[in-house]
Amino acid sequence: GHILDIVPNHMGIARSANPWWQDVLENGASSRYASVFDIDWTPLKPELAGKVLLPVLGGTYGAVLERREIQLEYEHGAFRARYYDLVLPIAPGTYDRILCVNKDRLLHDIGDSSPDGIEFLSILTAIRHLPRQSSDPEDLAERDREKEVIKRRLATLTAQCPRIQEHVTAAVCRLNGTPGDARSFDELDNLLSTQAYRLAYWRVAGEEINYRRFFDINELAAIRMEDPAVFELVHAFVFDLIKRGCLDGMRIDHVDGLFDPGDYLRRLRQRAEEVQADSSSGDRGFYLMVEKILTGDEELPQWPVEGTTGYDFLVRANGLFVDERNERALSDVYERFVRLKVPFHEIAYRGKQLVLRVSMAGELNLLGHRLNVFSERNRHYRDFTLNALTQAMREIIACFPVYRSYVNETEEISEQDQRAIERAVHDAKHRNPNRPGAVYDFVADLLLKRAGYISDAARDEHMRFVGKFQQVTSPVTVKGVEDTALYLYNRLVSLNEVGSHPDSFGTSPEAMHAWLARRADRWPHSLSATGTHDAKRSEDVRARLNVLSEIPGAWKQAAARWAKLNRRARTMVDGQSYPSRNEEYLLYQTLLGTWPLQEMTAAQEADYYERIDAYMLKAMREAKVFTSWLNPSGAHERAMRQFVSAVLSPENRGFREDFLRLHATVSRYGVYNSLAQTVVKICAPGVPDFYQGTELWDFTLVDPDNRRPVDYERRRQLLATLDEECERDGRGEVAARLLESPDDRLKLFATTTLLRVRRQARDIFTSGDYNSVAVEGSARDHVFAFSRSTGSERVIVALPRLLATLTSQMNETPLGERVWQDTQLLPPADGWR
Repeated sequence: GHILDIVPNHMGIARSANPWWQDVLENGASSRYASVFDIDWTPLKPELAGKVLLPVLGGTYGAVLERREIQLEYEHGAFRARYYDLVLPIAPGTYDRILCVNKDRLLHDIGDSSPDGIEFLSILTAIRHLPRQSSDPEDLAERDREKEVIKRRLATLTAQCPRIQEHVTAAVCRLNGTPGDARSFDELDNLLSTQAYRLAYWRVAGEEINYRRFFDINELAAIRMEDPAVFELVHAFVFDLIKRGCLDGMRIDHVDGLFDPGDYLRRLRQRAEEVQADSSSGDRGFYLMVEKILTGDEELPQWPVEGTTGYDFLVRANGLFVDERNERALSDVYERFVRLKVPFHEIAYRGKQLVLRVSMAGELNLLGHRLNVFSERNRHYRDFTLNALTQAMREIIACFPVYRSYVNETEEISEQDQRAIERAVHDAKHRNPNRPGAVYDFVADLLLKRAGYISDAARDEHMRFVGKFQQVTSPVTVKGVEDTALYLYNRLVSLNEVGSHPDSFGTSPEAMHAWLARRADRWPHSLSATGTHDAKRSEDVRARLNVLSEIPGAWKQAAARWAKLNRRARTMVDGQSYPSRNEEYLLYQTLLGTWPLQEMTAAQEADYYERIDAYMLKAMREAKVFTSWLNPSGAHERAMRQFVSAVLSPENRGFREDFLRLHATVSRYGVYNSLAQTVVKICAPGVPDFYQGTELWDFTLVDPDNRRPVDYERRRQLLATLDEECERDGRGEVAARLLESPDDRLKLFATTTLLRVRRQARDIFTSGDYNSVAVEGSARDHVFAFSRSTGSERVIVALPRLLATLTSQMNETPLGERVWQDTQLLPPADGWR
């Protein structure tokens, strides 16, 4: 069936494409859609009261205006301001500021008692009598109706009276100003100042934005899904699809952005099942999953869902192929190469602090001011300054150990949420011994609903503050960790993934067995993903790079040699040799992970260079050390491009020959890791999820590299050819052939073979028990084995791991008794038949 990915937290508002947002910009708080968007109409800055701050300009407002980049337009009875391809409505209640330009001359020409003159004056009267801002539904309806009547009347009048059309055109021309004459733009400036929006330079307006966004993306405006009316309005199309039998489930994107995710999911489940039951298709059950990032041992709350989109699985499955025994060795290699020693948790903390100071400063300031309101209401806390409260809030958010908590008004606080909040407060106090601890305790009491001094009348306001706090911690973690720290801590970048802690080095078989057993019991239908559209690296790139954890000595020597071979490609920028050692270390891992299995043509090499060049530029800007999206450094970016070009040049023969020798080893064992990872995904508890194109080897990097077009026709042809070969020669013979030459068909063969097995034993894999299978013998640490069973039927799954340290010679195929010797699976007490 179909599962629909929906985004209940926010809407796109770019390029004037959203009519609801346009209506808000035209009518402000009096818009019938004003309640849809999460806008603060009474923000901290008085000048923004009743307005939406729009950080859309490419320069400061005054400079943009006087360069005539903002132009007034008139069409079909409506005025609008155009900034390149962005069209902004002009409020009908301010049309008189345009129409009254040289009004007396117009009336002299057409006569104020002529039919056209009377209609013109009547339109002006209607404009001035439009209902002003009001929350009364009748006033809103009247305003919405009358403003459209004004537009229609004006369109008719200008169409039938050329002189009035000429008047409007001249007025628009005058307001658009004269180049070089700054005062000529005053009238347009005054007109724009009366609108329900305020235009601003996108680079400097972050502290004052008064609408909640998706992370820090100005073009994605958050919506108030906690409002039942908004819930029904936004989901109308979804519920119609369910009623018509078109949907079997939904994937809820960015669930942590919602005010109360648990409440939202309960309402969604109830309404979806009600609609489905009323439809002609009947009640088939509804599959509901959430994009929820779980960190460490964090458990999914008891929401009415089947599970997550699979990042928790991805991180653990990937860790199974990392050699935990070599953590210290690989750390030494990294720290010696980059000549720096900073633990990941410190980098993550700094990344969150950076986000709170820059891109999400507005959200932090708002929380600080709301916190100040509560402190002022109690004599025990009124001495706390606004600065101290804001600083405490910043520190607690930066120390928050998970993406967010889920405290609400009606339910008891879970132990998990209490631990997270108390740990954040404890760590914040520990980092700030010179700050009064009472301020942090005050915040903790509010977040944990222990503030007994809050009156019943202020209870809603209190929970609104808690909810807003929880809506901030998640995007700060995303931007500070996923989009900053994960590009800075490069010890082993296969561990740098969404939901991961790169300082957690691998997953032991025992821990993996325990986690999968819990999953089979609690979340048997959660997704098992190994790659997604938001992954930092593809599953096959990670599988390759995991091999480095097995060969730290060879990797150390190779990286040192490569740095010497490429030192002439470095450039002096601001008196320092560039790129940094950390970026160079990232580049070498990136090349090992993405270099194709087959030899490249000249055209393929050029395409590969473009991909790596684009990736390193993105990695530099995300890391925010020498350059950034907000403040790019041309000198550093040019130097990086030169370095990448020199390193990848075919003329750089010494490096390439040395690189390809290690790559041959890493890619060979990476193939085995990828196949074994595929086995876990398909056979372990959960629903295997395949990201587009990963049926074949996929050595791609983060967006946009992993969103390139997929050649599905080639995949269909390869599968048809494989099936023909298997029919002719037998599956065993084909498998042996493919393993000797691991081209694209090997992964396709393994994937389709396992999916067919899963389909044949559907009940076992969808609802069967999970049990670990014991392994004994000299190579027992290199086998991960488990059983799935239902009734008297059982499937045994065994897969290899850490193969580079198993074989006595590099590149020896890990098959047969020579390799595995006395290693065997131990049957349970009741035996196997």
